[in-house]
Amino acid sequence: MLPLSPAYFAFAAVAITLYWLCYRWTAGRLVLLLATNFFFLARFAWFYPLLLLAAASIDFRIGLELQELPRRPDFARRRRQFVTLSILVNIGLLSATKLLPLAYDQLYHWILPLSLSFYCFQSLTYTIDLYRGTNPGTRSYLEHLTAATLFSVIVAGPINRVADLIKQLRKPFSLTTTDGGRALLLIASGLLKKLLVADFLSENVVNRIFDTPTLYSGAEVLFGVYCYALQIYFDFSGYTDIAMGVSQLLGITVPDNFNRPYWSASIQEFWQRWHITFSHWLRDYVYFSLPSTRKRKWGNYVYPLIVMLLGGLWHGVGWTFIAWGLLHGAALSAERAFSVWRGKSKPTAWTRGISIFCTFQFVCLAWIFFRSPDIGTAWAVLARIFSGTFGVNNISLLMVAWFIVAIALQFIPTNWFPQAVERFGRTPFVVQGATMAAVILVIEMMAGRGSTSFVYSNF
Repeated sequence: MLPLSPAYFAFAAVAITLYWLCYRWTAGRLVLLLATNFFFLARFAWFYPLLLLAAASIDFRIGLELQELPRRPDFARRRRQFVTLSILVNIGLLSATKLLPLAYDQLYHWILPLSLSFYCFQSLTYTIDLYRGTNPGTRSYLEHLTAATLFSVIVAGPINRVADLIKQLRKPFSLTTTDGGRALLLIASGLLKKLLVADFLSENVVNRIFDTPTLYSGAEVLFGVYCYALQIYFDFSGYTDIAMGVSQLLGITVPDNFNRPYWSASIQEFWQRWHITFSHWLRDYVYFSLPSTRKRKWGNYVYPLIVMLLGGLWHGVGWTFIAWGLLHGAALSAERAFSVWRGKSKPTAWTRGISIFCTFQFVCLAWIFFRSPDIGTAWAVLARIFSGTFGVNNISLLMVAWFIVAIALQFIPTNWFPQAVERFGRTPFVVQGATMAAVILVIEMMAGRGSTSFVYSNF
């Protein structure tokens, strides 16, 4: 029951309605939401609730110990032992989701259809924050379980800090008309991004070209690479919009994952705009855990390689993901070295425009490895791009038109959505409902039958 099917939205609508009915009863809301989380997990496989109940219980118990033990040198070893146990439990679950497919291939996906990556990352924020003393914990087992297994974000994020979710769950439930309007607009936006843009580009351009790149000209393959850059953005940001909207209807605010990433003038800026919660997680829980760069100046250039290599391996154990991670890590190291050599200088509009163009080309180059099923296919795609062939017989006007629409959507002003939310939130509920119905009707008429799964639901 992925967050795209009619069954998911029917399930979410029932869960949210029951949640609203308990808005004055905090314990009742938490029990209901926890039951909803477990029911959602059970729809993938019956043992998921039991597995995550066991893992979350271990983290909760470790959290209690970390809250009890003073942050003094004589207790440092004991505290490290507890946080290490939490890391081993969660990394063990994460490794299982990445390594078992290599051994059991399709059988694994039938037995364990849901990756636990986002659960593991989110859970680690709780125990590591307690170990560092950067966030408070909870002594409520119910609060912790509910926050750790929140169904709206467990499939593909955004990655939240469990402590932040607990704070929100403790507060009295409230949902203003503006919040409700924002939630509905987010869900509608996510559906439009996924079903009308991402799926069209995927089915009509990207899959065909990456499946058999040698059948197309260099210009057509390059067009396919650009289409994939747009597809993965609209696919993932579409999922994020839906997750944010459903969470908002529960009175929970989760962070956005995107901020017009293809407007970035450097790879460092790209990672400040793309999959923001993941890049922040890598920064806060991996990069800052490495030895200080004050004494090890080489760490400024080596650590980005290590962090992005791990980021690549998280997406999958394979040479394509390793290459993708190392490309981004090398670019980050090179940018850091260049900034040290050049010093601070204010870019002009022209230099920023050129930087944005070059950054986008590099990101697309890296996407080739990310999308390709193997290294051989990635090299074949690159070979066709540089073959010097310019035929466009396989590119229709409809494909070009949809590509232009996807590009144009990147130019929407950043203040447009908050203004639309404010205006939409002031409209009567009947108008909001009619708008959602119109969106669904448009999608039904234009998207056709069926849909591909979200790209990041596989990670």
